[in-house]
Amino acid sequence: MITKKIYLYFPKSETEKPIVYQLVKDYDLIVNIFRAKVTPEEEGYLSLEVTGTQENINRAFAYLTTFDVVIHAGNKGVHWDESRCVHCGACVVHCPTAALSIIDRPTRTVTFNEESCVECLACIAACPFGACSSTF
Repeated sequence: MITKKIYLYFPKSETEKPIVYQLVKDYDLIVNIFRAKVTPEEEGYLSLEVTGTQENINRAFAYLTTFDVVIHAGNKGVHWDESRCVHCGACVVHCPTAALSIIDRPTRTVTFNEESCVECLACIAACPFGACSSTF
């Protein structure tokens, strides 16, 4: 058994289809949804982990490509662009896991620990310079 983190973006035309149900039922996957916003007649997204055999995950990905769904397989849906960061610290106070933190108080140098990030997206709204962004 393996686990993969995936992000699915749904256009309006795909939001009312039972896609996640099919992943569980037809492909024998265990699905752990981290973040979701899928509303009928609106765009939507899912951040989730799927666990199963490599063969079933490959079959499930092939199934997903039959829809107009954008699939992003990767570690995190939140990205921190150090070159855009001015180290103001606005994001740090909004980060519940300290994935964004100040590592040197005198210089106020901000750092990002991807492993600690739970993708709450609070940093995106807090950053006035666009250093934090999302796959979605």
